[in-house]
Amino acid sequence: MSRDIQTFEDLECWKACRVLRLFVAKTIVPALPTEERFGLSSQILRAARSTTANIAEGYGRFHYFDNAKFCSNARGSAWEVLEHLITANDEEMIPDETLAEGRELVNTAVKLLNGYMNYLKKASEADNH
Repeated sequence: MSRDIQTFEDLECWKACRVLRLFVAKTIVPALPTEERFGLSSQILRAARSTTANIAEGYGRFHYFDNAKFCSNARGSAWEVLEHLITANDEEMIPDETLAEGRELVNTAVKLLNGYMNYLKKASEADNH
């Protein structure tokens, strides 16, 4: 982990989740039918927003275990976004290409979250020795 981390905004996992959140807000939600405004649109946007919010909240806890728990929540929300994208594709609201783009964004975010969580685990173990 670089010493250049001053805030959660410097974390690569947060940056990847932000890209995912913006993709959902600017590409997916406008493509969904208006009748899904309080259905799928609301659910997928909430899940996408939860990814970045959980990373920020965990970072603010200043404790390895708490931070990792919130990152685990963010990871769960990222997978939830993918499930909603699959649903939108299955119900022919978004094309295959958009699903593929979203899947790639989710996978990138999850990989970076896993890496950060591994770092937190190792840092916690190092502090306990």
